[in-house]
Parts: sequence; structure tokens; C-alpha cells
Amino acid sequence: MPSRDYLYPALLFEGGLGLSAALVGWLCGHPPWESLHWTPDAALTGAAATVPMLLGLLWIVQSRLRPVARLTEAVTALAAQLFAGASWLELLLVAAVAGFGEELLFRGLIQAWVEATRGPAVGLLVASLLFGLAHPISLTYAVLAAGIGFYLGWLWLYSGNLLVPIVTHALYDFVALIYLLHKHPRSAPPATDKMPL
Repeated sequence: MPSRDYLYPALLFEGGLGLSAALVGWLCGHPPWESLHWTPDAALTGAAATVPMLLGLLWIVQSRLRPVARLTEAVTALAAQLFAGASWLELLLVAAVAGFGEELLFRGLIQAWVEATRGPAVGLLVASLLFGLAHPISLTYAVLAAGIGFYLGWLWLYSGNLLVPIVTHALYDFVALIYLLHKHPRSAPPATDKMPL
């Protein structure tokens, strides 16, 4: 089953990002979990903050702009290649680990560290650009990912709680995977092997 070939490496990779961020942050005196507070309000805020991203996803998948349409085809095919046959629980697990690992790294470590040395605006900008560069499926995807990174970074600045962008990121990834796999469950694999957001 194709999903088993990629599912566990995806979990290890995304989880490894979080563990690496925690280790580096601890060693450098900037632990990324300092602003992570497990509260119901933050979880609800994170869930509500997913709505604009999902509206953006709907616009993207319906767009007739050529670069965006090509991106939709590539990401849909990639999702099918990596996760075809995965259960919704497995997709939820991948999304949760990705949200946690990537947010610890990009917001909890990178954005917080740059903010401490260069200020919040620079921290937000640097973390967003690096987040985009870390998603190089295409130039269009990298630009959109940088925009998403900016939004997630703003959520962290606004709320002061890393749980907010973690929940937003994880919930968005979960819904996006369910939607893309439902839309084209048998898509042919693309030429790239890069992972989606």
C-alpha cells in the first residue's frame, strides 16, 4: 500500500523537525516551547484561524490562473502518491505531527530567536521566508507557503501562544489532505518527491 511507504517516514521527518528545534533551542537558550500554553481558548482560536486558510485553499483549487492550476495538479498528485490508502486517523496524525514540528521550528525557534535579536517584524519576515523556502515544490508553492508562514507567525505574535499556530497549521493540513485525496484519489504521481505543507 503506497501510504505505508511514505506515512512513517513523513511522521519521523516532521517529528524530527520538532525534536531538532527543541534541542537546538535548549542548547542556544531559546527553548521553543516557552510560549506554548495548552489552553482551550488557544485551541479554539487556532481552529477559528483555520477558516481563512481553508477559504484560500478553495480559491486555489478553483483558480484558472495557469501557475496556480498547475500547482493544484502537482500537489493533488503528490498527496495521492504519499498518502493514498491512509485512514483519516493516519492523516490526522501526520497533520498533527507536522503542525507541531514545523511550528516549533519556524515560529517557536527561528521567529522567536530572530525577534529577540532583531525585533518582531524582522523575526516574522525571516521565519516566513524560510518557511516558504522549505516548501520548494514550485515557485508558486514557495510564495504561497511564505504567505501562510507570515499568517501563522502573525497568529503567534497576536496570541502570544504557540498553540494557536500549531492548531491552525495541523487542522489546515488535515482538512487539505482529506479534500485533495477525496478530489483525486487516483492521481498519477508528479515528477517531484517533495512533501506538501
